[in-house]
Amino acid sequence: MKKLLTICLLIGTALSQAMAKDKVLIFYKTAGFKHASIQVGIPAIIKMGQENNFDVDTTANAEKFTADNLKQYKAVIFLSTTGDVLNDTQQTAFEQYIKHGGGFVGVHSATDTEYGWPWYGKLVGAYFKSHPKQQQEAVLNVVDKNFIATKHLPETWKRLDEWYNYKWIGDDLHVLIKIDEKSYEGGENGENHPMSWYHNFDGGRAFYTALGHTDASYSEPLYLEHLLGGIKYAMGRKR
Repeated sequence: MKKLLTICLLIGTALSQAMAKDKVLIFYKTAGFKHASIQVGIPAIIKMGQENNFDVDTTANAEKFTADNLKQYKAVIFLSTTGDVLNDTQQTAFEQYIKHGGGFVGVHSATDTEYGWPWYGKLVGAYFKSHPKQQQEAVLNVVDKNFIATKHLPETWKRLDEWYNYKWIGDDLHVLIKIDEKSYEGGENGENHPMSWYHNFDGGRAFYTALGHTDASYSEPLYLEHLLGGIKYAMGRKR
């Protein structure tokens, strides 16, 4: 009887683990400018999770960045973070999380974050320099339509957003989208001006999109599918 009970408990535990949903963490701490769109981005991503079989936790509390806490997440989303948001201990925990196969998604001002932490710069893939006049319509050229975050997009995508210039861009990025600087005013990165990319980095996976400044982005189907694809990639999902 005791042996049977043990077997039943083991089966129950295995079934519970099999049924457990993947989980992601939205981190939205700001130590500089705070985007109003964070407040519409959070429920939009929670809704994505409900529709795509993953759970979503949210926090602006950097104390959540411990090894024990982070290991429960398939990906961590830096949703328009700004400035210096993690201390040295928290940075170390996040580095270890990525090195053990974790996923990272950077949205919009995630590139305006942690300028004094070179490892993070390499993870996110670029550092923000400036942006021209806010909310201009511009033409985006989708240069890779074989990726999960861009396969649904038109090759030429015209949309309204805030367009970033970068003071540094990594050289190991798989670029997905570039912006046509002739289509708006104030671009400073020339013909090779990326807006979204992904790469394998230091044992983990990283996806970034510069899009998402506007509130309207988080009710725009094309953008939401783009962001969802990036989240799925960071979580390790192939489809």
